[in-house]
Amino acid sequence: MVYRPLRYEQVMQVADAFEVRARRMFGGMGIYTSEKMFAFLMDNDVALKLNSEDYAEAMKLPGASEIRPEAGSDPLKEYVKMPKAVLDDVQEFTKWVERSAEYVRNRAARLA
Repeated sequence: MVYRPLRYEQVMQVADAFEVRARRMFGGMGIYTSEKMFAFLMDNDVALKLNSEDYAEAMKLPGASEIRPEAGSDPLKEYVKMPKAVLDDVQEFTKWVERSAEYVRNRAARLA
């Protein structure tokens, strides 16, 4: 049986313009663009990798938090587990996914 987090289709549709691919990892699934992971999905949770300014803004959203791939593990650095209110709002969710994907793409381009 293929593992597919509940929000998989939602993330893949919103991020389609970024030529994304998915890979299982840490009991969840990483979503990549430019060979860099920008989203982590686990069950019904979606965490997005954000630059420091966006990270600070996202952490102020009610219900946002760090994400830990396993109980007792360190949180994934730069990733914010997005609150359900954002996940359920297509425009708001799209805005955050675009910020995340652009961040890792720009970062990858600078390192190349």
